[in-house]
Amino acid sequence: MGKSLKGKELGKGITQRKDGSYQARFTNRFGKRQTIYAKTVTEITRKMREEQFKDEKQINLVDNGMTLDEWFDIWMDTCKKNCRNSSRRVYKTAYNRLSESLGWRKLSTLNLLTLQKTFNDLPSDASRKYSKAILVDMLNKAQESDLIVKNVALKVNTVIDNTQKEEKRILTQDEIDLLLKESYNSYLYPILVVALNTGMRIGEIIGLTWDCIDFENNFISVRKTLCYLPELMENHYEFHLPKTKAGNRDIPMGIKVKEVLEQQKKVQEEKGKSFPPKEGFEKLVFTGRRNNPINTPNISESFERLVRKINKKNQGIILYSITPHTLRHTFASNCIAKGMRPKTLQKILGHSSLKMTMDLYCHVSDDTIKQEMSAVIEMV
Repeated sequence: MGKSLKGKELGKGITQRKDGSYQARFTNRFGKRQTIYAKTVTEITRKMREEQFKDEKQINLVDNGMTLDEWFDIWMDTCKKNCRNSSRRVYKTAYNRLSESLGWRKLSTLNLLTLQKTFNDLPSDASRKYSKAILVDMLNKAQESDLIVKNVALKVNTVIDNTQKEEKRILTQDEIDLLLKESYNSYLYPILVVALNTGMRIGEIIGLTWDCIDFENNFISVRKTLCYLPELMENHYEFHLPKTKAGNRDIPMGIKVKEVLEQQKKVQEEKGKSFPPKEGFEKLVFTGRRNNPINTPNISESFERLVRKINKKNQGIILYSITPHTLRHTFASNCIAKGMRPKTLQKILGHSSLKMTMDLYCHVSDDTIKQEMSAVIEMV
């Protein structure tokens, strides 16, 4: 039992200090000695009961002073320690949108109103959605670590602009022919042929090595992707394994793909005579002019130049901007239009679920709708 300066018993854990104030101590659920201070016996007794009640109901916190920025660093170093560097870069990008407004705030002081105001200021619903996903996971782990009582990010509204997500564009046959014609003598041509005939992701294509090409059995083995990570060091590339088991797959190689890859092998052999390949990337199928690895920004910029070149010639078709993923969407939609079974397409694209294949990559053109509707009408 604690005592006052005059020897009066005050209760378990309560004592009077030399300056006349009172303190109370108890061991909380985290195994730490918690100390409380007050000016009077009545106040110290009340505070003691309140803190012990919080401890009993498990609504007290292990650390009241940690900021969101500090927790992000811990979250990245512990919860995301084994993530690939490209994923960590994406997490940092999403969090950086929130850091200026929220990073300095203590975890224990975050509230829905503060979070919503910050999210309202983000540029789009898409950026709000992804940043929320990162923040929710961060605060879930903080709650499990007894740093916060509840995850207030769960109720953040990300739909502010209410913009409808545009359906991914697919290329018409005329557009495909034009792209192939105008890119024929450039490094883009074989990449376009492979992408439009296999549906491979651009990272998988530029990450292809010759040991993945089976010319005898006509298969391309997808086992890795090439990632460009300039934030680690200048011109830094890494091979990464597919994110899911389904990403490892063998794709049949058609005649056209086989022909461009056989020609590409000759190109690479000649290129290697003048420019030694980058160490660790000697077997790449596709490289730049000086035999260095290429990256997605390189490809995207080349597509933009190609589109400008085509439109400048004014060949009767106005070609709108395309991305590497446009080619994947075009391949998938063409496969469905030509009767490929969705389950087969799922395997070729390397998706874990059939729903992803159908929802994200299979689009029906206006001409197909008219043709199939016409066939139904004629049956009546």
